Amino acid sequence: MQIKPLLPILAASGFALGIFTVIQGNKPTPVAPAVTQPAEAPFRAYIAGAGIVEAKTRNIAIGSALPGLVKTLDVKVGDHVRMGDLLFTIDDRDALALLEMRQADLQRAKAGLAEANATLNEARTLLRLAESVTDRRAISVEDLEQRRNNVQISQARVLTASAQIRQAESQIGSTLTLLERLKVRAPMEGEILQANLRPGEFAQSGNGSGTQGNPPLLVMGNLDQLHVRVDIDENDVWRFQPSGRAVAYLRGNRDLSTPLNLAYVEPYVIPKRSLTGDSTERVDTRVLQALYEYDPKQLQAYVGQQMDVFIEVQPPPARSDTAAAAARP
Repeated sequence: MQIKPLLPILAASGFALGIFTVIQGNKPTPVAPAVTQPAEAPFRAYIAGAGIVEAKTRNIAIGSALPGLVKTLDVKVGDHVRMGDLLFTIDDRDALALLEMRQADLQRAKAGLAEANATLNEARTLLRLAESVTDRRAISVEDLEQRRNNVQISQARVLTASAQIRQAESQIGSTLTLLERLKVRAPMEGEILQANLRPGEFAQSGNGSGTQGNPPLLVMGNLDQLHVRVDIDENDVWRFQPSGRAVAYLRGNRDLSTPLNLAYVEPYVIPKRSLTGDSTERVDTRVLQALYEYDPKQLQAYVGQQMDVFIEVQPPPARSDTAAAAARP
């Protein structure tokens, strides 16, 4: 009998709790403050673009011409290498065994040439003796012709043995080339930026570009001069002026900046591939890529680091009231 007075109280409490929950849920979520303030353009009229730091020679993805187990890794990340320096070696045991076999073939071919020369000398001696006989009745015509044929056969054998020597030498050269292809060398002077292989791992051939989800075996580049690759949206390409000044700000700290000098422009508009990670960024657009250079001593940055780049453009001319009225329909 005492439960009935509690029901209205519980109902009113639940109704009040529901109202409170609805009110709290309708409050706007406070915007989280930015960790760092974004960079501001130093120009009155400008084009903004995302830049990626890369080596002057671009980031070269090193691959292997032949697949196999990695025998030795002769460099590590951060090493400075010169053109032709050994980077890593693929297992060459099969090639070394093949080289020994080719060298044995060469020795056999040389022995065959010596035997063919001896046979030729013997045939020439017998022919000379037969031709020196003054009395033709002492030797038959058939015997004389046979000795002449033996000389020709011996000469052909000498030519065959000589060809076998050249063939064996070319096979040795081919094997030496194979051994050299198993040694991957630096194509230029630069620094090792990334290493994705270890001794004992299997290295696929042809994956230097990092396609099909496979990272490049090695990445290297010349860091004496750095470039910033800037993506300019196709909607802003008509405003881009190569003579305009450019400034790059380090992503995450707008106080760190450096002026840029235009190195060159790749005159080919391509689909956008370099993404900044912004959820509002468009990926269905095309961009013109401009490469700017700067002195690494002025700003410390790592290859692959992003920058906020602002390129100065001429502001559009102000339209007079008469021109604006004439443009109205």
